[in-house]
Amino acid sequence: MAYNETLAEKVRVLLKENEGLSEKQMFGGLAFMLNGNMACGVVGEELMVRVGPDNYQEALAERYTRPMDYTGRPLKGMVYVEEDAVAADLNDWVNRGADFASTLPPK
Repeated sequence: MAYNETLAEKVRVLLKENEGLSEKQMFGGLAFMLNGNMACGVVGEELMVRVGPDNYQEALAERYTRPMDYTGRPLKGMVYVEEDAVAADLNDWVNRGADFASTLPPK
């Protein structure tokens, strides 16, 4: 599955100041890792964000989000954010993913 290169570049720019930034092909798209922990990524036209289990229900309650179910089984703590919300709130969503990833020990 291809991913939106323009969206990936926007995410890259937003994360470039973060220590330990790397990229990895996963989930049929591109994941952005901070110190080895996934923060967010781009799959198709959508953003995937690792919000963590404590923020999961709150994130799902927001408009244009849905559970990340790459395997057919939702991954708790991860959401897809549809294209419409990404255009308006990309910085916020990327920061949520980066904030959660920064709470995890480096891999």
